[in-house]
This record gives sequence, structure tokens and C-alpha cells, in this order.
Amino acid sequence: MTWRVEHLAEGVTVYCGDARDIVPSLGQFEAIITDPPYGIGFAAQPTKWQRRAGQKAEAWDDLTVTGLADILKHGERQVCWSGNYYSLPPSRGWLAWVKPDAPPSMASLELAWTNQNRNARQITHSIGATNAERVGHPTQKPLAVICWTLEQAGNPATVLDPFMGSGTTGVACVRSGAAFCGIEIEPKYFDLACRRIADELRRPRLFSERPVAPVQEALL
Repeated sequence: MTWRVEHLAEGVTVYCGDARDIVPSLGQFEAIITDPPYGIGFAAQPTKWQRRAGQKAEAWDDLTVTGLADILKHGERQVCWSGNYYSLPPSRGWLAWVKPDAPPSMASLELAWTNQNRNARQITHSIGATNAERVGHPTQKPLAVICWTLEQAGNPATVLDPFMGSGTTGVACVRSGAAFCGIEIEPKYFDLACRRIADELRRPRLFSERPVAPVQEALL
């Protein structure tokens, strides 16, 4: 099977296709940082503000992902936002994003399952603070939250996001100097993620950052 693949820079490679098909060919990564669909149907019910911005109803998050555990095992450290919607092993290392400005119709926090035997941690970050970075994905995570997630995972040198959506994890990896491999099944979000990560790669660096490590790539 072949997939669309884009090499955006040395150590930054993204695939358009089904992660369950692609991940087995990629080998191991120091960390998997991801936010898979979790079956709440949020994209099928755009908010008033999303509708005004042109967001249409979509069905990709109506169901949870099958085979998630097999995907996660390709990362030594595993962080899965929305992991509380999946049957994953017990963990004491949960992460939480607290939303101080969440409306009554939305959860006031989101949880990330990790495979780390460590104390739970939380970050408080407003939803409104993310408005300036929104690019059109209905469940886009704030960049600050994902940068914090990388820190909580020990600043890994190689990162896989098998459900990269709008590419937030890729942007965070470029900023941290980590090698990034991303996978997205929806072509329009794949294209969006490519543009967003490419824009970040062109951004001038104010400080010296660690070199990007090479990503092991699939044989197409």
C-alpha cells in the first residue's frame, strides 16, 4: 500500500492515510503524543462561532478509533489526550488541561492518559487565548497545551502523532527541536497541517535550539 507523504524538512515527515496501516512500518519513537477522535460527535455539531467561520458538520469523530493500543505501543512514552474515552491500562500519570472560560455546555477540563508512573499534572489555559492560532479544525488543541505536553513527556527527541489533525504537535516539535512524524487521514486537514508546520519551519529562531533528529521513514 502507498500513501501520500511529504518531507517538510530534515526530520519532519508527514503522511496522509490511515494510521493503522502506516504506523507498523515506521518502527519505534521516543514518544507518541496524540489526540485521537473519541466518539463524542463534536464535529457533527459546530458551534455558532464555528458555523459563522464556515465550519460544516463532519462525522469523523462520531466513533472511537479501533486498534489504538497497537498504535501507542510504537512509542516508548505514550500520551493520549482523550484517553479517558478508551480502554487503556490504569495509570497514575494523567495530565489535565483546565479551561477556566469553558461555557456550561462544554467540559471544564480535558484529560490525557499516559503510560508514565508519575504524579498527575495539570495546566490551566483559556480557550479564548487560542483564538488567534485557530486554523479551521474543530477540535484544535492550543499550542501552549501541546508544548507543555512535550515537556511533561520529558522533551523527547523523536515524536509520532498518528492523528495529527491541524498539526499542532508538529509545530510544537519544530519549536522544541524534536524530530516529528505525523499522520492524518483527512486530506483537507493534512494539507492544512502541512501548511502550518511549513510556516513554523520558516519562522526565524531567536535562540539556538537542539538539532532535529532524523525520523525513521516507511518504505513506500
